[in-house]
Amino acid sequence: MREGNAAAVYRLQYAPPAFWIESVDLTFDLDPAKTRVLSKMRVRRNPDVALEPLRLHGEELNLARVMVNGAGTSFKIEGEQLVLENLPEGNEPFDLEIFSTCAPEKNTHLMGLYVSNDTFFTQCEAQGFRRITYFLDRPDVMASFSVLLRADKKRYPVLLSNGNLVESGDLEGGRHFARWVDPHKKPCYLFALVAGQLVAREQQIVSRAGKNHLLQVWVRPGDLGKTEHAMNSLMAAIAWDETRFGLSLDLDRFMIVATSDFNMGAMENKGLNIFNTKYVLASQSTATDVDYANIEGVVGHEYFHNWTGDRVTCRDWFQLSLKEGLTVFRDQEFSMDMAGSASARATRRIEDVRVLRTAQFPEDAGPMAHPVRPDSYVEINNFYTVTVYEKGAEVVRMQRTLVGGHEGFARGMKLYFERHDGHAVTCDDFAQAIADANPGTALAQHLDQFKRWYSQAGTPRVKAVGSYDAAAQTWTLTLSQSCPATPGQPGKLPFVIPVALGLVAQDGSALPLHLEGEAQTSGTERTLVLHEASQTFVFTHVASAPVPSILRGFSAPVILEMVYSDAELLTLLAHDSDPFNRWEAGQRLLLHVAINAIGADADQADATGQNALIPDAVIAALRAVLRHPQLDAAFKELVLTLPSEAYIAEQLAVVDPQKVHAVREALRLQLATALQADWLWAWEQHQTSGAYHPDAASSGRRALAALALAMLCLAATHGGDPVWPGKAYQRFKDAGNMTDRLGALGALVLCGHELAQPALARFHERFKDDALVLDKWFALQAGRSDRGGDVLPAVQALMKHPDFNLKNPNRARSLIFSYCSANPGAFHRTDGAGYAFWADQVLLLDAFNPQVAARLARALDRWKKLAEPYRDSARAAIERVAAAPKLSNDVRELVTHALAVHE
Repeated sequence: MREGNAAAVYRLQYAPPAFWIESVDLTFDLDPAKTRVLSKMRVRRNPDVALEPLRLHGEELNLARVMVNGAGTSFKIEGEQLVLENLPEGNEPFDLEIFSTCAPEKNTHLMGLYVSNDTFFTQCEAQGFRRITYFLDRPDVMASFSVLLRADKKRYPVLLSNGNLVESGDLEGGRHFARWVDPHKKPCYLFALVAGQLVAREQQIVSRAGKNHLLQVWVRPGDLGKTEHAMNSLMAAIAWDETRFGLSLDLDRFMIVATSDFNMGAMENKGLNIFNTKYVLASQSTATDVDYANIEGVVGHEYFHNWTGDRVTCRDWFQLSLKEGLTVFRDQEFSMDMAGSASARATRRIEDVRVLRTAQFPEDAGPMAHPVRPDSYVEINNFYTVTVYEKGAEVVRMQRTLVGGHEGFARGMKLYFERHDGHAVTCDDFAQAIADANPGTALAQHLDQFKRWYSQAGTPRVKAVGSYDAAAQTWTLTLSQSCPATPGQPGKLPFVIPVALGLVAQDGSALPLHLEGEAQTSGTERTLVLHEASQTFVFTHVASAPVPSILRGFSAPVILEMVYSDAELLTLLAHDSDPFNRWEAGQRLLLHVAINAIGADADQADATGQNALIPDAVIAALRAVLRHPQLDAAFKELVLTLPSEAYIAEQLAVVDPQKVHAVREALRLQLATALQADWLWAWEQHQTSGAYHPDAASSGRRALAALALAMLCLAATHGGDPVWPGKAYQRFKDAGNMTDRLGALGALVLCGHELAQPALARFHERFKDDALVLDKWFALQAGRSDRGGDVLPAVQALMKHPDFNLKNPNRARSLIFSYCSANPGAFHRTDGAGYAFWADQVLLLDAFNPQVAARLARALDRWKKLAEPYRDSARAAIERVAAAPKLSNDVRELVTHALAVHE
């Protein structure tokens, strides 16, 4: 583990490598205790760089031999680098041979080559290849790879690596071999190998180009029956990329392999994607509708990397969003297209925005705020963030908007690949290609200024002020923008912000838009481009005072500041043709209620239901949405779901987490009781029958039914009525799929009914041998509503459960993260015990898996917003972590930033 105060790396200090590696021939003799690695490289000097020694990266390796052009050579070890000075002069290639060993079974970091359930796996992004062999471990060094794997045939019958299998056979002593050759050059972070006892679901396909391809999904024996959805998702992703962007699969075979020990969701290694089992395995009895959707999205994401990440990769890690932001955008578009209907597409968009606003906006406002293209890092793993991924996707989405939509964006993508296929490039290169392919568009006109989205951190705020002149029949809109200071960036220049809008009449009809100075109207929706600090737009021929629908479809990742009356929001909730703004109107109404209640006297912020916080008009509007005959069930479920405690807290300058929790519980109870008859109707009308299908429509019906059941149980428990908890318990026992079963169990746990405990016991007994289902069992208990501080003791008890394993990332996330990162009402205790627990777990995890520890460390990013006594207790916990000896660079960077904000 890298310890101590490591030096920061800066983007502006980038320099090309002094050497290029043209090809590498790797031979592995696989053994858990001591794997032997022979690396034969073809190396040449970079003629554009002044002469300097060759410095190869390596960590926790045992070096046995170094040879240059077949002869021994002198070398030295400086820190974690192998330094070679006595190398051939000139620019002709030379052969470099390095023999080393590593110990995969001792690799608890799960980076590099490691063993999980007696199977070898690798994880090389971002800097894991240096834990396998000495190499120029940087993404701009792209080489041709040939890999020979040798291992015991009985113990490791399947030997996989990148590219195409060119040779395999038996060896003496019960061993065997396989040779893989990747026809495409790649950086070493895309290298992969897998060896173990695995079985595969296979599918032969023919591409639109007429080429045959073999698709394989490899899993442990016993899991093969849970791979059909992953395979179908892969085939759908391949077809979508061919149809949408003309990008075809470029290998004879494409493989996915699943492992239960994985720090992330999945990894796009060229032709050999390695996945967390969570994003591969699914059956109706063990996976929910959400799991099915996540598998589809993640399989799509990793496959789309085959072009946006593998064929064209990053020049340096500061350009990470080049591949991740673009590919998140692509997987979001894929998932929306797979959803089918316009309403289902809109629901997916709302879900994506909800993630952005609840996770990325706080990051932009916290101690780790950084641009989409960061300027510096100590540990690059800390920058695999929602800013780089989700906000990066929004930056790509805005580029598509500013070039006029899909056709212009497709032209830009085509030019991007024509220019950069097979190269390591930058975010600037991507934006330039999109703009150059679309001259005369808003993006081309404002390109340099648009790139501030890559260089400036923080969430811009757009203030909108409208005024109606009845005599002139004009409506004037003034948009102004600002962006708060962030660490290292006290001042911000204006962004280029596309603002989609429409005007809604009081009767709900869409008004035609006629901008002053234009010859004719331009429909009922248009996109304004805000590129100055303040701009004014005048709309003419507006017959009546409109209700503005601004930032439709969430056209830019900004915070919209506009003063709406409740009446105006009710109009939008009832009539807006834009699904996002219709949902947003409901969220604003409920958020206003929550914030007002939090600011009121403490005795009003209780969950007894004695104080009706939500106005009757809002209740009536929500009832109208719930019973609306045309709206999709999934959309209704989103509208009727309250803003989260975390999102409410972000709207406050000073946060009392217990008060936020109490207010939200009171709102939920009021919705449950005031709409009780409507929830009954929703429950009865949204049952699904027949065979299980995880399609968008069926999933939406199940989601709304589950929400209705939870609300009916909450109202019944509050009123002392045993009927609905009993029905939920029966539903739990009889359910034909995991979505319904977990929904019923969740309803019992949510309302705190006594039947929750026997239901939890039955659930564990039935699924105790299925790791992914047990993760749900742990997560449900850690994430339940806190009653008198009872969640933390339950979490501490579950950590002693025989099925809990801290060293398995999925299990650690299911329990510890569900409590510390996703249950603010239980985590933020007045006695500080939640913070002390957090510090204990960060330090325990850091001792063997710094990446997972660093993710947990971020649970207290926003501690400076807390009211007392939370604030002092949180700071003390962070300081205890920061003072620990032998702290990893991963965690040290985060806690140092967290403390620096307050000082």
